[in-house]
Amino acid sequence: MSQDRENKLNRRAFLSSTMAATGMMAAPAFAQNEASTTEMEEEPEIVRRNISSFRSLQWQPYFENLRKGAILVDTTSRVLHYWSEDESIYKLYPTSVPLTEEMTRRGRTRIVRKVEGPSWAPTPSMKIRNPEWPDFIGPGPDNPLGTHALYLSWKYYRIHGTQDTRKIGRQSSNGCIGLYNENIAELFALTVSGTQVLLI
Repeated sequence: MSQDRENKLNRRAFLSSTMAATGMMAAPAFAQNEASTTEMEEEPEIVRRNISSFRSLQWQPYFENLRKGAILVDTTSRVLHYWSEDESIYKLYPTSVPLTEEMTRRGRTRIVRKVEGPSWAPTPSMKIRNPEWPDFIGPGPDNPLGTHALYLSWKYYRIHGTQDTRKIGRQSSNGCIGLYNENIAELFALTVSGTQVLLI
């Protein structure tokens, strides 16, 4: 056997054994990845509740202009879009949405009041459904409206923060749209009284 042929056979044997060893080392990692995939499949809600359906949108299909800025709340994808009047700022925030279709209001409204450190009182219908709820909660860590609230022209409807971050990305509100406190603080600073709001 020539030296050249023997070198080729040795190289082939080395590569085969290396690949086999690598395959054996990779097997546990593959099995671990498979286990992780299975765990993720058992809780698909985690993905659905977060950013899987987020996508940037253009404002033109929804608003005639951006006078005073515009907010679009998509209750299906559970996301809020914001465009500034001069189009220099575009924001996308995850939201909570109403628990049921009956509690979900859609259409055009606007911001009529902005409150930092809002107080909260249940609406008459909330009190009927939950008579054990308190009649009033002042500003602070127990307040369901979080740190900031944007009051809409529709009575009882607000875009507000929440102390309970588990609500974001879920159908969890009694009609309002909830954001993480840090997101509502940012949106609060960007909006003005009169900012257009569309819920779809």
